[in-house]
Amino acid sequence: MKPWNIGTINEELAAAFPEREMMVFRDRRLTWGEVASRTRRLANVLRDAGLGCRRERTGLEPWQSGQDHLALYLYNGNEYLEGMLGAFKARVAPFNVNYRYVAEELLYVLRDAGTRAILYHACFAPLLREVLPRLSDVKLLLQVDDGSGEPLLPGAVDYEQALAAASDAPLDVRLSGDDLYILYTGGTTGMPKGVLWRQEDIFFGAMGGRVIGSAQAVESIEKLVENARTTGASLRTLPAPPFMHGAAHWASFMILHQGGTVCIQDEVRSLDPDDVWRTIEREKVVTLSIVGDAFARPLLDQLQRGTYDVSSLKVIGSGGAIFSLPLKKAFLEALPGMMIIDGFGSSETGAQGSTVSMAGMEGKQGAFRMDDQTVVLDESLSRRLEPGEDALGWVARSGFVPLGYLGDEAKTRRTYPTVDGVRYAVPGDRARLAADGEVLVFGRDSVCINSGGEKIFAEEVELALKHHPAVYDTVVTGTPSERWGEQVTALVVLRPGTSADEEALRAEAALHVARYKLPKAIVFVEQVVRAPSGKPDYRWAKQAATAALAKTGAA
Repeated sequence: MKPWNIGTINEELAAAFPEREMMVFRDRRLTWGEVASRTRRLANVLRDAGLGCRRERTGLEPWQSGQDHLALYLYNGNEYLEGMLGAFKARVAPFNVNYRYVAEELLYVLRDAGTRAILYHACFAPLLREVLPRLSDVKLLLQVDDGSGEPLLPGAVDYEQALAAASDAPLDVRLSGDDLYILYTGGTTGMPKGVLWRQEDIFFGAMGGRVIGSAQAVESIEKLVENARTTGASLRTLPAPPFMHGAAHWASFMILHQGGTVCIQDEVRSLDPDDVWRTIEREKVVTLSIVGDAFARPLLDQLQRGTYDVSSLKVIGSGGAIFSLPLKKAFLEALPGMMIIDGFGSSETGAQGSTVSMAGMEGKQGAFRMDDQTVVLDESLSRRLEPGEDALGWVARSGFVPLGYLGDEAKTRRTYPTVDGVRYAVPGDRARLAADGEVLVFGRDSVCINSGGEKIFAEEVELALKHHPAVYDTVVTGTPSERWGEQVTALVVLRPGTSADEEALRAEAALHVARYKLPKAIVFVEQVVRAPSGKPDYRWAKQAATAALAKTGAA
């Protein structure tokens, strides 16, 4: 039986319908056969650089990797998905890099991942030039021409030239379902961590391993190909979020593994609603993936301003942030034949459940129908809660879950405990199990702000603000935002005899964290309330910040 390896699956699907479109990006229309050839070439480039699998999974601890790692430091484009597939075919493990990072954040992630190769857009060359001298293990740099005019970094190779010079013959390697897919988190409970997934587990956990419309697992790759041959030709998706987030990977591969086509909007550096709608119209897109209100509101506003033929669009899928009921209703009024699927999951669990909304059936906020592998464990992580128990517990998933966190034994053991002989993924979402079986999710227990789908760790922003000499004390929290769901809000105490305005504080913080993490609002206070231990009182912080913004009309 062929292994459940994503590289193997790609080759089998491409052999079945090589002339079918697989990816559309700007003026490029790549068929399945062309992508298979290009990704085999990339695999040979990686192998010629001496990269691949060094130790088989057997004998490794759950937090260890036996493979070389390829950083994907890219905006959306065909090169991103090609990078993943080419790495899989070379038994190299690809991982996502947040392109908004400043130098010290980028250096941390590349070091933490033990990076051996980097595939990057040319516009990121200046920042890479700054951090590469402090990275001793990088053996291959592949630079993608993006029109920025940046010259090749020393030792780098142009991506297209490298592919053109390489063989497209399959590598003489035995791919395995144990081969890794690495997904870096946004740092919900500290600095970003690399979640180690076996490819077999992520395929069944989030990338199309279920028969559509059922909970049944796909029987074999042969059956997957048979289904894709007959049903996939009309499936076309547009994943609007950045590929640097796992949800966009999953949305893309869910459709690809049904034999469909991934269509990428032209503008990939920021959300351009007009561009998204025009791409849907031009490419006859059937499914659109977004990240909650931060995407939904500008898309809806543009839909109401412009004129577009989006009659092909049947499904909007959302994940990673709140998609509020008022916006769902407004979308369904504007597009009455639409179905909205609000998904629930995480980097540490895969796709766990969803709530479906149609006109007149918008459901409840935060209530999800979960798959049969998802349960709610009690407060002490000692047993499963039963439907209707009035107890706050932890959302947990068994079965197809990751191995652990790269290089972090302690966090692996905490997040993946064994309860009654079953190994679970418990990333920290709090929930109640309703009598009807729905799971009512209340959010992460950790101090985390989810702003437009970006997960922002409060302490990291606090540390960045404290670099300013006028800052005496600060605490960061999330406050409600119509556009972003939550916005980063800082309460700041200034040192006596000093002064600083909001822009000065943001300018200092921007030297230490990515701009999307900067506070959108700063409230100056006389004192930050802390516990005797010195830890900030985040409940007070949220209440104080929300009240202060309400008084000024900024809430």
